[in-house]
Amino acid sequence: MDERSGLTRTERLAAEIADAIVTGALEPGSRLDEQALAERYGVSRTPVREALRQLGTSGLVEVRPRRGAVVAQVTPEQLAELFVAMAEIEATCARLAAQSMSPLERRRLDALHDAMADLARGGDPAAYARANTAFHGTIYAGAHNAVLSDFALGLRRRLQPYREAQFRVSGRLARSHAEHGVVVAAILAGQAAEAHAAMLRHVTLVENSVEGLLGREAGEEGRPSHDAGPGSRSGMRNA
Repeated sequence: MDERSGLTRTERLAAEIADAIVTGALEPGSRLDEQALAERYGVSRTPVREALRQLGTSGLVEVRPRRGAVVAQVTPEQLAELFVAMAEIEATCARLAAQSMSPLERRRLDALHDAMADLARGGDPAAYARANTAFHGTIYAGAHNAVLSDFALGLRRRLQPYREAQFRVSGRLARSHAEHGVVVAAILAGQAAEAHAAMLRHVTLVENSVEGLLGREAGEEGRPSHDAGPGSRSGMRNA
C-alpha cells in the first residue's frame, strides 16, 4: 500500500497503464507484453498481470487466452455512447437520492462535498479523483436501488480512467466541485427534478472535458517526444 496515495501497488500500476492508454502513449491494438511493462514501470510481472486483469474489467484492455493482453479498440462513438448511458443513470440516481436519502446520508454527502473543496484548491488530481469516486458512490447508495447502483458502478469502472484523466485539464477540479455543489444543493433540498438536471449536466461536462483533453493531446501527434516503449508510439491518438 502506498501511504501517500492510498492505493495498492497493483492499483497504482493499473492507473499508470490506464493513463498511458487514455492519452495514446499505448496505441489501440498494441500488444501489452508483461515483461516489457514490468521493465518500464520497475516492477515484477505479477503486479503487471494483476493490473492488466483489472483493466480488462474496464474495457481498456482485452485479455485473450494464450495470446496475452492488447489495448482495446475504443472508438469515439463507443466512448460517447458510454457517457450518454452514464449521464442518464447517474442523473436517475441523483433524482432518487433527492427523494430517498436519509438525514444521515444527506449529512455525509454534504460533508464529503465540503472536504473536496480543499482537494480542489490543492490541485491534486489523484486525491480529488479518489474523493470523487466516493462522492458519486454516496449518491448511488442514496438512491436505494440496488439494480441501478450496480449499473452505475459497472459503467463507472469502464469510464473511470477517462474520468480521472480529465482532472488534468486546467481549472477542471474547481469546475467539477462547483458542479457537484449544484447537485448537492438539489439533493439536500429534496428537489428531485433539479438534482436530475444538475447531474445530467455535470456528466455531460465531464464528457466535454475528456473530449477536450484527448483532442488536445491528439493535436500533439507528430511533435518530437520520448519513445513510450514497446507497443507504443510517439505522439497521441485521437479518441
